[in-house]
Amino acid sequence: MIENRRQVRTDGTGNADILETAAQCFMEQGFSATSIDDVARRLGATKGRIYHYYSSKTDLFFDVHREGLERLFQAVEPVMGIEGSGVVRLRAMLTAHAMAMMTNAAFEAVVVQGVHMHRMAATTPDQRRTLDDLIAIRRRFEGLFKQVLQEGVDDGSIRNIDISISAKAMLGAINWLSVWYRPASDETEMDRQMLAERIVTTQIDGVRS
Repeated sequence: MIENRRQVRTDGTGNADILETAAQCFMEQGFSATSIDDVARRLGATKGRIYHYYSSKTDLFFDVHREGLERLFQAVEPVMGIEGSGVVRLRAMLTAHAMAMMTNAAFEAVVVQGVHMHRMAATTPDQRRTLDDLIAIRRRFEGLFKQVLQEGVDDGSIRNIDISISAKAMLGAINWLSVWYRPASDETEMDRQMLAERIVTTQIDGVRS
């Protein structure tokens, strides 16, 4: 789980709807094209309410990013310890990751945007430090998959592969959902589950022993 979450996220003061609304705006318009005015207008609130919690659009973006990472950990960590071989646990983790990407599409789109922002270095020094912290959390998330891939190689259920490249390739394929996936109006949980399993089967077939 993510440590040192902002106190404002856990004190019950009611900014969850700000995060939800901001995530939708950032997903649809991107960071650069989204303003605090856009978020306030969509929320049906004043800018003052948002500024009560966040001093800038960038701080708001970072908190949406952090929440998106938190939701990924919440989805994947519980299935990481299920009984079974490495490949069985890897499949469960990848499926949970794919489901989280679809269930929390707006938040996870912001996580992916944050990675691009980090690569472009389009931030101030203070913002860069915060973004570096978020990217470090993302690397810890990737580390969960590297660990289980290695355990699968060790128990023989996964063939001898480059662990780092395989983890990045698998997660990259699932993260791409943030680019092309948009839920249908009549979509069900079962529809998402079936899509997740189809995506994951392609990944697992590439590493299975």
